[in-house]
Amino acid sequence: MMLLVEISWAQRVWALSFLTVLAPSERYSQQYKLRHKKLIDWARQIIFQVKRWLPNRELVVVADSSFAALELLAAVSQAVMPVHIITRLRLDAALYEPAPERTPNTMGRPRLKGARLPNLEQVLVYPQTQWQTIKVNRWYGEGERQVEVCTGTAVWYHTGLPVVPIRWVLVRDPLGKFESQALLSTNQEYSPKQILEWFVRRWQIEVTFEEVRKHLGMETQRQWSDQSIARTTPTLLGLFSLVVILADHLQANFSWTIKQTIWYSKALPTFSDALALVRRFLWASTFSTSSETTQMIKVPLLLFERLRDIAVYAT
Repeated sequence: MMLLVEISWAQRVWALSFLTVLAPSERYSQQYKLRHKKLIDWARQIIFQVKRWLPNRELVVVADSSFAALELLAAVSQAVMPVHIITRLRLDAALYEPAPERTPNTMGRPRLKGARLPNLEQVLVYPQTQWQTIKVNRWYGEGERQVEVCTGTAVWYHTGLPVVPIRWVLVRDPLGKFESQALLSTNQEYSPKQILEWFVRRWQIEVTFEEVRKHLGMETQRQWSDQSIARTTPTLLGLFSLVVILADHLQANFSWTIKQTIWYSKALPTFSDALALVRRFLWASTFSTSSETTQMIKVPLLLFERLRDIAVYAT
């Protein structure tokens, strides 16, 4: 699980890992004759754990379509301490009006839903659909982007599964550069713009994985020990977050060095610059001077800083 947080010196949102759970695949469980635990079960467990840590905070979980499961949505959004989820919604999902109010002395079970609503794939092509133009900030790293949305509330229901009240948001591109898609929020009070901007932030998770692979060496683990395999990936993800936090604290006393390349010019620090800043701080506290003058040579300050900068950026 990652925290999507605004990093002031980067002037964008970064995804900082703070809780990692390794979920063995179904094939692994079958091979070792273990009871398989589904991904949504792991998700429910860690969401409740975070809510226990932060009972007074409003938590919004942004997830991909793998977590658009009625069992998970109902469990976390209808709990005593609810957590709201924003994720993708299938265009053919069965949506209904809320169940009508039950009149006194009515026989039988209470109704779970009202009348069936049109599928969102039908709403998408209806000429009568009313679209609203909004501007979304930080659209997948492109800055501000103008899109068209329509929205509504409904209950999502499938036979044998819980009923979940949602707000759905249809999104289409007036320029036709991406396919129309639907999102859902288990909090019906959120606006379409807020839902869309929160969901777009999820892209930063992929950026974090790429940075950890490139600069911290996270790859498919090949250790012989199962415990080493289980520890390495969470440790590297935690190290990424620790480096970002340390860099945020150090920037007041250390100046940023923003490394440039011929093919890419950047005005703001990236993770490689944050890693270099932390290395400079750690190395400064370990350098010592020999007591014997015969072991000392004078190095020009500019040369020393040049060599240091090469070293801190080495991967």
